[in-house]
Amino acid sequence: SGQRAMASAQEAEGDKREKSPGRSISPVEDPVQRNELGGVYVDEDELKAAFEFFDVHKRGVLTPADLKQRLGVFYKNLPAREYKFLVGEPDFTYKTLHKLLVNNELKDFDPVKEAFKVYDPHDTGFVDMEILKGIFVNLGFGEITADDVQVLIETADVDSDGKISLSDFRKMVSHSKAAEGDLDALHTSVTKK
Repeated sequence: SGQRAMASAQEAEGDKREKSPGRSISPVEDPVQRNELGGVYVDEDELKAAFEFFDVHKRGVLTPADLKQRLGVFYKNLPAREYKFLVGEPDFTYKTLHKLLVNNELKDFDPVKEAFKVYDPHDTGFVDMEILKGIFVNLGFGEITADDVQVLIETADVDSDGKISLSDFRKMVSHSKAAEGDLDALHTSVTKK
């Protein structure tokens, strides 16, 4: 299956262990939340939001054309056959996506690290601001100014080094999830009154 192929590719990258001089090998802390099977945990609300993002025409069924319209912003050279492979069924619904992802066994896969690669295509360790600007334009947000770029950096640059690293990106993603939860809780408390 596709999950096993991705997992095998990740395992081929090597054992996630660090060696320190004079110390035994110890496992590196996994930054990825895991499900009961050891795979990547998939949040139901995030899965619904992702499906809605890809369901361009709001039909409740994803097509290769829907994926291309959305993913083409991030992956300019993805061949058509890949879109067809990703949506391998004629009726690829939310239920299909849920069944495919929720109980996955992708043990050595880091979705945040994979997403970061879109913004760091030259593997510099930092977000390429020109790529980020292009993504904003392609998503329909228009041109972003130098001031906008500075605000983005200041907002996401947790370690204040003037650049957005994977660590900064990871914290930004987890912080936005926490902030969203705080907003939901606030909304619930306000509407109960």
